[in-house]
Amino acid sequence: MATLTQEVTKHINKLVYPLKEEAQLKEALKVKLTKKEFKLLNAWANKDDIEALREKLNLDAQRYEELSSKLIKKLNQERIKQAMYQ
Repeated sequence: MATLTQEVTKHINKLVYPLKEEAQLKEALKVKLTKKEFKLLNAWANKDDIEALREKLNLDAQRYEELSSKLIKKLNQERIKQAMYQ
């Protein structure tokens, strides 16, 4: 099972500092992301069934792609990266 740290690292273009420990990272992301974005990131990290998540969050394919894109952009914003660094 992948960790949230591994998943975040995969989507950040330029990682300058080490990320916080898993529990601290989770708390920082809960504050900075919307509930849907956070659930999506967790689903990616846990390798959950994306179709089931889409159904649970009531997302069609287009909305899923938009949410995914927005999430990755957010993870690369400096203010969010600073909240994730140790």
